[in-house]
Amino acid sequence: MAIESINPATGDTLQRYDAMPPAAVEAAIAEAHQAFLSWRRTSFDERAQRMRAVARMLRAQAETSARLMAQEMGKPMRDGIAEAQKCALCCEFYAEHAERLLAREPVQTEARSSFVAFNPLGVVLAVMPWNFPFWQVFRFAAPALMAGNAAVLKHASNVPGCALAIELLLREAGLPRHLLRTLLIGNDRVDAVIEHPLVRAVTLTGSGNAGRAVARKAGELLKKTVLELGGSDPYLVLEDADLDLAATVCAKGRLINGGQSCIAAKRFIVVEPVRAEFEQRFVQKMQAARQGDPLRMETELGPLARHDLREALHAQVEKSIARGARCLLGGRIPDGAGAYYPPTVLTDVRPGMPAYDEELFGPVAAVIPVKDEAQAVATANDSVFGLGAAVITRDTARGERIAAELIDSGCVFVNDSVRSDPRLPFGGIKESGYGRELAGYGIKEFVNVKSVVVA
Repeated sequence: MAIESINPATGDTLQRYDAMPPAAVEAAIAEAHQAFLSWRRTSFDERAQRMRAVARMLRAQAETSARLMAQEMGKPMRDGIAEAQKCALCCEFYAEHAERLLAREPVQTEARSSFVAFNPLGVVLAVMPWNFPFWQVFRFAAPALMAGNAAVLKHASNVPGCALAIELLLREAGLPRHLLRTLLIGNDRVDAVIEHPLVRAVTLTGSGNAGRAVARKAGELLKKTVLELGGSDPYLVLEDADLDLAATVCAKGRLINGGQSCIAAKRFIVVEPVRAEFEQRFVQKMQAARQGDPLRMETELGPLARHDLREALHAQVEKSIARGARCLLGGRIPDGAGAYYPPTVLTDVRPGMPAYDEELFGPVAAVIPVKDEAQAVATANDSVFGLGAAVITRDTARGERIAAELIDSGCVFVNDSVRSDPRLPFGGIKESGYGRELAGYGIKEFVNVKSVVVA
């Protein structure tokens, strides 16, 4: 079996890789385990020095990494550079804070000494998606490796070049040679890796179906999992919203990474008194996005990552229109090469339409009209997903109350678009998964939380 890297902007095959035979996978896991046995004994200071070197290399190679992302999955250069820089920030955050976050926690008991210690687990399997091919890996790897673990990476099959580049970068920055190993295998071989006795835990970012499959297999083997799955993030535009701000925030949230993000804004829940004016401004903002060659620095919106993804998205748009949605912008596959899809705005979106019920993975916005705040909150929560959300209102106290108390979601932003940050925990509820990445919560997902009592 060959793993192909195909440029979605042109359809050209960039490179073919032979899938690793079972013996090579077995060797890679064994080598990662041996690296772990040494790495776990290193001090936090030594780990931090290596992780800061990784951050420096990420910044130095940001343009090269961005070009690779643009070629393999269509990310515009400016976004790829920003992604590499964000990975560097994540590495620096854990280099600075890992020792404090994993410090022993004393507990007062009747014993002479009682405390909680945090020990690494071993080799962690990371099953990662293509949409943020560097960030998804580093937001797992930086905390997991700083905690003393090793990793094997099964990256998405359309970004093998990114996977190999990450492994090489870590090695050149001075991390142990086999501490993170890339497995060039298909999805059909993930179960065998989970079954390996040296693989102690699994983290996956991807679809709900992929998450269920990994959770099922890991559950059979009683192995820890962290799952970050799909999302259909609601953005609530209330009657007192600054509509210029609302249109800007909503367009930014919808078009991030070409709309190919679990935490991209997808459902725009707008109260009727401001609906018409919001739609007008929102369409203008969406229409203004510069779409084109992802290798050009001025491009804001590239192609979708694969042609089959574009076909699936367009089918969702057409079904929603057939069931009563109105198309205010876009909605047609353009002529020419590449998996491009235009910024699209649907309105009058109701339950029973794909634009309401399903995740739209591309630059398609669904405007859902509601009568008031109560219906807006109920509509936001009327979803199988619960990853991110936003509330737009001039009354920040009102927005904070809705965000903190009423929205069923892993994170909620007020008057801003949703994004991940190394300083804040990230993850979802319901069919958006479980567990947390980033911050102190993320680094403690793959450690043994050990009670120690000295009589």
